[in-house]
Amino acid sequence: MTNKLVADKLVIAISSRALFDLDASNAVFERDGVLAYSKYQVSHEEEILAPGVAFPLVKKLLNLNKFGPYVEVILLSKNSADTGLRIFNSIQHYKLDISRAAFTSGESPHRYTKAFKSHLFLSANPDDVREALAAGAAAATILPSKVSTNLSAQLRIAFDGDAVLFSDEAERVYHFEGLDAFAKSELDAAKKPLSFGPLHAFLAALHNLQTQLPRENCPIRTALVTARSAPAHERVVRTFRAWDIRIDEALFLGGLSKGEFLQAFNADIFFDDQINTCVSASKHVATGHVPHGIKNS
Repeated sequence: MTNKLVADKLVIAISSRALFDLDASNAVFERDGVLAYSKYQVSHEEEILAPGVAFPLVKKLLNLNKFGPYVEVILLSKNSADTGLRIFNSIQHYKLDISRAAFTSGESPHRYTKAFKSHLFLSANPDDVREALAAGAAAATILPSKVSTNLSAQLRIAFDGDAVLFSDEAERVYHFEGLDAFAKSELDAAKKPLSFGPLHAFLAALHNLQTQLPRENCPIRTALVTARSAPAHERVVRTFRAWDIRIDEALFLGGLSKGEFLQAFNADIFFDDQINTCVSASKHVATGHVPHGIKNS
């Protein structure tokens, strides 16, 4: 099989602090500044970094390449190439198939997400994520989490709907006019597909990859986990139908807390726009905050 170009693959850009545990070296930077940080990283460059919160997700993503050259993971780091040597040493130690990287010496690396044709940028830095979203890239801040990982080989990704997969047009009605107005608005617009949200392209890329993988026991499984309930579910179902995107599971929770449902789904990561929901969910599964929409204004 010939190698695919990056543009033909599912491309995930990830920051070094999301991939590895850099808390100790980051504490040096916060306390003593960039020069002390550089000296610390160089003096410790033979010490292998412990896995970070997104490490298990990256392993599963790269494992999909046993079916073909489908996934590319790219490192975006604020380190310099010099201080980044420790990170690449750790990548090689864990035998992660990551060969492309951008080291920006302190500047936000988000501007390279589009250049690398990334479908998603995962970072531990909320400011970098906001800048990436403002530039039109799909991005999420991965929250600290100590939960055990899903040990199955299947990659399981869960999404909130409004302001994540969909625009925040419906959420704005709820925010400004209340639940009754929201319910009426969604009933009236039931047959009108919702507009794209910031992670629509990432879901579409996942769906495209699913169509190329074995249908039976597919190694990727997706879920919508939303606070919506009937009758506001119809517009959601029709939206996915209009997009021609398959979502494997849909949970309409009617305001119930999402954490236990995400744990039952066995999610490798969950994306939501509301920080309180993300903090709660991160006690159960790895969670990415998408700071988009009216709730983040």
